This record gives sequence, structure tokens and C-alpha cells, in this order.
Amino acid sequence: MDTLADPRTLDVWTDVEAERVATSATVVTGVRTVVAVALAGWAAHEQELSWLVAALVVYWVGDMLDGFVARVRGCETRIGAALDILCDRFCAAAFYIGLMWLEPDYTPAILIYLAEFMVVDCFLSLAFLAWPIRSPNYFFVVDRPLWLWNWSKPGKAVNSSLFAVLLLVTGWVEVGVVIATALLVLKCAGLVRLGRLGLPVPAQPEQPGAIR
Repeated sequence: MDTLADPRTLDVWTDVEAERVATSATVVTGVRTVVAVALAGWAAHEQELSWLVAALVVYWVGDMLDGFVARVRGCETRIGAALDILCDRFCAAAFYIGLMWLEPDYTPAILIYLAEFMVVDCFLSLAFLAWPIRSPNYFFVVDRPLWLWNWSKPGKAVNSSLFAVLLLVTGWVEVGVVIATALLVLKCAGLVRLGRLGLPVPAQPEQPGAIR
């Protein structure tokens, strides 16, 4: 995404008539989730780290692929974006629980990271639903700093890749704790900023016979 692009020239706003669950992108999301979680489960069963790494690769590649398919095929929907966010958490939980199973010493760092990714970051990512945009990828039309911290390409890379790569390559638990804590602090700062920005509340629809 070009951070200098004019939102008026981009298809960032949702099309209510185009919203549906079944799209080519959500099929990719479902398949990569099932495969990644199955590989993580098999890794735990076999006590084999290589299968767990395969699960992580499927998760990351699939996450990029479903977004690419959605853009190329013109099926970016809010439903698809929300499903993608939730499936990301399922894939991440399967991987990190498997990693704790295989490497118990990593537990403190992983639990901090999961608190950040599964709770705080999940809330931030789903907050886009309060505005009529297609996904968090377009949150720059609402608040550019929040978008830069969370959903720009560098922001996504730091949040989803740095921690896992560090643990797998170095095994430095203390550094992992520091990085996970820093991410948690950054995401909490994002929550504060989002709170100040405010989540718009949709108007209550008028219904015949409704109690006033």
C-alpha cells in the first residue's frame, strides 16, 4: 500500500451489496488455517520442530496470499477481513502453544506475546468495523499513526514476524520477553489513541412498533 496515496482515488470504502462470506479469498483463508493448525498439531504429536516451522510458513504465506487474491479478484469484504483477523489468531495460537510444548523455556516470552496478539492487537484490528472501510489495511483514512504502527507493511512485519524468527533462530528468551513486552506496550498505546479517537456508534434503526 502506498502510504502517500490519495484515499479519494482508492477503493477503501465498503460496498454493502458485495458483502458475503464465500469468496475466493475466504476459501484461501480457510484452507491455510486448516493446514497450518493441522501441521502445528502434528508437530506437537511428533515432538518435531520442523513441522511447527512448516505450520508457521503456511500461516504467513497463506496470510499474504488471501489478501493478494482478495485484491486481484476484487473481493475485499469486511466479512473476509474479520475472518482473516480471527484465523490469524487461531494459527498463531496453534504455533505458539506448540512451541511452548516443544520448548517450555520459551513460555514467559510466548505468554506475553499471546496477550498482546490475541487480545490487544485483536481488538485494535477489529476496530476498523466501526468505520465504513473494507479492512484495517485502509485505516489510514481514519488515523494514519495507528495505521503506521499496526497495519502498514513494516508494522505488520514487526508484529507478526520479528518475535517468532527471534525465538526460532536464537532461542534468546530474555530478548524475546523484552520484544514481546515492547509490542504489548506499543499496542496498549494504540488502544489509548483509539480511545481518544473514539469508536463511532451506529444510529439505532427505526423499527415499526419499537418501544421508545
